[in-house]
Amino acid sequence: MSDKPKIGVGFGVMILKDGKVLLGRRHDDPEKASSLLDGAGKWTMPGGKLHFGETFEQGALRETKEETGIILKKMKLIAINNDIIETAHFITAGMLCEDFEGKAQVLEPDEITEWKWFSLEDLPSPLYFPSEKVLKNYKSEKFYISKKE
Repeated sequence: MSDKPKIGVGFGVMILKDGKVLLGRRHDDPEKASSLLDGAGKWTMPGGKLHFGETFEQGALRETKEETGIILKKMKLIAINNDIIETAHFITAGMLCEDFEGKAQVLEPDEITEWKWFSLEDLPSPLYFPSEKVLKNYKSEKFYISKKE
C-alpha cells in the first residue's frame, strides 16, 4: 500500500449578484476552518468536497444551502483547476450561479465567520487560492489555466 495522499475533488460556487461575488471568511483556527488546502482566515466561495455519486450541480446546491441558506436555481461549470500544496491535491470545479434565492446567513459559524458581497474589481485579501483561481478563470474567460499562465 502507498502512503501517498489521494487526490480529492471539490468545487467552489461563484455566486454573482449585480457584479458582486459572495465570499465567506474562514475561521482563523485551522482546525475549525475545515480545509486541507490551508484556508484558515481566508476569504472563500461557498463550496466543499464532492460526495460519491454526486454531480457538480448537486454538490454545489447541497454545500451552498448548508453553508449559506441560499438555494441555487441555475448554475454552470465555468472552470476546472488543479490545486496542489505539499500536503493535499484537489481537482476544483468552479461553478457560476447568477440565479438563486435567499440571503446569505452564517449557518456553520465554526467554519465560516461571515458572508459578504464584494465587487469583482475590489476583492478582499487574503483569498483562498482555489477561489482566487476560479475568479481568475472567470475574469480571463478561460476554463483551465495551466501552472505556466
